[in-house]
Amino acid sequence: MRIITVSREFGSGGRELGKRLADTLGLPYYDREIITAIAQKSSMDEDYIERTIEKGALKQYPMTFSHTFAYMPAILGNGPSLLAQQHKVIKELAAKGDCVIVGRGADAILQEYKPLKLFIYADMAAKMERCRRRADAGENLSDRELSRKIRQIDKARAENHDIVATYKWGDKRGYHLCINTTDILIKTAVPLIAAYAGYWFEKK
Repeated sequence: MRIITVSREFGSGGRELGKRLADTLGLPYYDREIITAIAQKSSMDEDYIERTIEKGALKQYPMTFSHTFAYMPAILGNGPSLLAQQHKVIKELAAKGDCVIVGRGADAILQEYKPLKLFIYADMAAKMERCRRRADAGENLSDRELSRKIRQIDKARAENHDIVATYKWGDKRGYHLCINTTDILIKTAVPLIAAYAGYWFEKK
């Protein structure tokens, strides 16, 4: 089975890389589709689900994933329930077969499948530039505000990831390939990454 997980810093281009890689390899691609599946099962708004999870829903509750979500304090609201549903959806998607999954702790959640684990990162200036190119019309954050937003989202991603992982988010020892996108054009790099993936699965 060929499963690739793409963990990424906010603004590093990890989502674009994951999509292009999936297209190049002819694999199903899952990212926002996970949120859509949760929304369909929970009858909640997709944007609400995304915002709740991105906030780092469990940062006030010290634990590891060996503890069940069911025992978390109700005061934490929908966060634990949504993370549990996300975990279940990711498992269901992986069970269907080959795929590329972006973010959401999939690298740790799917350890039993022995996925090829990528981590995408970049320096702050490059991430800010990419965020500005992709910003919604009317969004006009100062450099300080944008930098703070990026750091907050990355902190939340790390918190959510580390609940289900035995290694820290972004620790190179937890991934097979770490890619700095600061000075590279993603669409140019993808064929090389695809070749690496093909070699990796062949030798697996």
